Amino acid sequence: MISITSAELNYVVFRYLHESGFSHSAFALGYEAGINKSTIDGNLVPPGALVTFVQKGIQYLELEANLSNDDTDMDEDFQFLQPLDLITKDVYELQKIIKEKKEKLQKDKPRRKDKANVDHERDNERESAREREKEKQQKQKERERDRERSEKNKEKEKRKDREKPREDIMDVKLSGEKDAARREENGKAGDLEPMEICTDSTSLPCEIPSCDVMVLEGHTSEVFVCAWSPEESVLASGAGDSTARIWTIGDGPCNSTIQRGPPNVVVLKHLRSRATENNKDVTTLDWNGEGTLLATGSYDGQARIWNRAGELVSTLHKHKGPIFSLKWNKKGDYLLSSSVDTTAVVWDVKSGEWKQQFEFHSGPALDVDWRNNNSFATCSSDSLIHVCKVGENRPVKTFSGHQSEVNAIKWDPSGSLLASCSDDGTAKIWSMKQDTCLHDFREHGKEIYTIKWSPTGSGTSNPNKQLLLASASFDSTVKLWDVELGRLLHSLNGHRDPVYSVAFSPNGEYLASGSLDKHLNIWSVKEAKIVRTYKGNAGMFEVCWDKEGNKVAACYANNVVCVFDVRL
Repeated sequence: MISITSAELNYVVFRYLHESGFSHSAFALGYEAGINKSTIDGNLVPPGALVTFVQKGIQYLELEANLSNDDTDMDEDFQFLQPLDLITKDVYELQKIIKEKKEKLQKDKPRRKDKANVDHERDNERESAREREKEKQQKQKERERDRERSEKNKEKEKRKDREKPREDIMDVKLSGEKDAARREENGKAGDLEPMEICTDSTSLPCEIPSCDVMVLEGHTSEVFVCAWSPEESVLASGAGDSTARIWTIGDGPCNSTIQRGPPNVVVLKHLRSRATENNKDVTTLDWNGEGTLLATGSYDGQARIWNRAGELVSTLHKHKGPIFSLKWNKKGDYLLSSSVDTTAVVWDVKSGEWKQQFEFHSGPALDVDWRNNNSFATCSSDSLIHVCKVGENRPVKTFSGHQSEVNAIKWDPSGSLLASCSDDGTAKIWSMKQDTCLHDFREHGKEIYTIKWSPTGSGTSNPNKQLLLASASFDSTVKLWDVELGRLLHSLNGHRDPVYSVAFSPNGEYLASGSLDKHLNIWSVKEAKIVRTYKGNAGMFEVCWDKEGNKVAACYANNVVCVFDVRL
């Protein structure tokens, strides 16, 4: 008989908790059960495995309960049993329940006619008449109940219509009070002037017209990631349909005659068979510095490298679980990846083999970022940040201070400061010169999903401009931080739902933000106000600028990628 070991059950439960978003519970179970030491190949365990096991078990118990039941009338036997009965009672008790309920049901049914017995036939006729009368009464009752329900529903709708104007007024009033409170608080923090936000939803002067929007269709599932090539007007996107796509957009405006036709697209298929269809999401992608190679990471635990023409150059096997992040170093000879298997791997691109695996975290490794060509940082759900170096067997430095999982890390353009953000609602700035954080930003009200440095200051093409950090949070705000003074510079309050992505323009003067509220907002960094906005048809997962700063791409939950002409 096939059996499941405790280690296998622990792993399946761990995956269920992690897939369901119970990160802390998953971390606790993983730590106590030693999941990181498990020899189980995570690539072979499909998402939803625990639920599948439970469903299969219930189906088996149903079959077992009916298998030895001698009654020939097996119709609707499964409806006699409840799921909890199947779990709490043994086979004989289940068979007894089925038998008793079927006997009771049989008594309630009219008997069959016996053609040889006239008296019996008359009884049956009277029984049929009674049954018809019962049905007639039952239908009458149902009609009366339907009429009552209809009247109640109408009354509810009327009450809703009467209450809705009041709710709208209250929403506006509360929103106004909250904005006033935020402005007052910001004024106290740094004597900042109230921000100007476009509020006229009927005809906004800052709305991006539809003629300046190019919609890229082809993906058949949510599009999670997108990235422009650093060298040409080419966009890559990755989705839950097991594909990445390379779109040739062109340099002209979106509404020019050159752009009227459908863009040239190359499809990068990550599945060779339907056997691995459950592990199909393309979760991350990154171009090398020359824009000649594209790396993709997938839920199947494999990293892949493709050339500009969409041809698969190499498939990188080492991780035992979904890949969350991968980055090229500046030189382009190493690729760095992080995975739910708690490890980070440095790959030798030329040989297509892994060079070193770093096993320092006790929870899923959520993000990685290169400091220079040989050293990098990793962060994890274990709340720690490790700075590592190729060739070293221990972390060069470990930063601890976050109280929950660290979602993202980014080195500043000079490589001297490391920014991090966490589910604990804080963003922190770290320096290699000290163990504790340099700055601890606590003004967000909820989890911070991502952070981005401005392309300004030392080590950039805009050395005379101030270095800033942007953070995007589930509290629906984007915040800009003055890193030199360690204070909040602006709070950008134009979204109504969690903000998943932010991106600075190449000159650092504008910031794009994308949210689940379906809005793309382009902000003036200097004035802290919206200068362009666009409402799509679904939530956004990522936004990014092209190298010229003329176009912004955004990927959506409704399977499309949009390119916006935002020449400012």
